[in-house]
Amino acid sequence: MRNRTGFLTVLGLSTALMSVGPGAYAKDVTLAFVVTNFQNVAEVSQADGFKAEGEKLGAKVVLMDSKGSVEKQSNAIDDAIAQKVDGIAAIVLDSAVAKTWVDKANAAGIPFTAVLVQVGEPTAKWTDVYPGLASLVGRDDFQTGEDLAGFAAKQLPTDRTAKIGIVEGMAGYSTVVNLTNGFKAGLEKAGAKYEIVSSQPTDWTQAKGQEVCQNALVANPDIDVFYAHAETMAVGCADAISDAGSKAKVVTAAGGLAAGMPYVKSGQITASVCELWREYGAAGADTLYKAATDAKTPKGALVSIPPPIYTAENADSCKPQW
Repeated sequence: MRNRTGFLTVLGLSTALMSVGPGAYAKDVTLAFVVTNFQNVAEVSQADGFKAEGEKLGAKVVLMDSKGSVEKQSNAIDDAIAQKVDGIAAIVLDSAVAKTWVDKANAAGIPFTAVLVQVGEPTAKWTDVYPGLASLVGRDDFQTGEDLAGFAAKQLPTDRTAKIGIVEGMAGYSTVVNLTNGFKAGLEKAGAKYEIVSSQPTDWTQAKGQEVCQNALVANPDIDVFYAHAETMAVGCADAISDAGSKAKVVTAAGGLAAGMPYVKSGQITASVCELWREYGAAGADTLYKAATDAKTPKGALVSIPPPIYTAENADSCKPQW
């Protein structure tokens, strides 16, 4: 995985906040963006989008890395509040715990924007924006799962109950719950006869995706379709399928991965989602800036940016952002 953090200002949690960006506005506006882990190139792209849009609006932008830890993310948000930034955005690691972070920020008079991951109960609908949020920005994971199920259903046998394996993302994310529930709903809507014979969490990596699919194929060599929550795992899964000589198909959420493009074009990944990471980040900065600079801005804004699904037939329409 490429390390692009050299293009960003990444702050250690024990370090005083530093700002990047253009000169002062009528009043200096500082926006903090807390990601889950800068080892995830998708989040680097989101931070790129957030930083570029924030600076375009005249704000100073602070980027903070939680390094995959809920505790470190909590500390990062506490640090941002203590430094009295004007707005906080985050890709939250734990949807339920994040409620306390939003409430703390609100108590300090600081607007809070959630990017991609819902705050509140993991099973909450995308449209159920947590009341304390200035905005929720991203895409509806339930809808994404439902849409992908339509493609998966076309790959299933009609003369027997199909076998499906799910390659989940990391536990704790509302994204994981909603992608799975949406996929099941889509299969039901399509009238598919199916059985989920494997559903295992991962750490979002290609290696773990390959391992999960290898194990699933040992236990169930006749799996018909794998559904991955991200293309990193889908690539690993496709490799496992090839190694096992299986005819299983793969559909995946969170696509648009440069390394995954050859797999889509060759048909090893049947359908993928072209994620618009920079656009999500930019929309987060835009809505947060409005909330930070205008106290009359209504809370609970919902900004949905549906990512398109692509296949081998239109793969060139997707421009990888990670």
